[in-house]
Amino acid sequence: MEILKVVLLAVALLGVGMLGMALRIVFLKGGKFPNTHVGGNAHLKKNGVYCATTQDKLAQRDARKELQFKKMNLITDTEAGK
Repeated sequence: MEILKVVLLAVALLGVGMLGMALRIVFLKGGKFPNTHVGGNAHLKKNGVYCATTQDKLAQRDARKELQFKKMNLITDTEAGK
């Protein structure tokens, strides 16, 4: 019987929380769910912190810039035999 009380209390608390979020979204002007993604945080952007996918793309872009191939000359058979 004790476990049933705990489960009902947990369900009631979750219900109150969900109701509070729903009311906030419905009644606030421009109400929407908050952006909790790393890319949506202005403070992290200012410090140069991005999500893992964006950081990977930036690292690959920088690696491509570093790989600049020099002009390659092919040795022909006649030049190799000299």
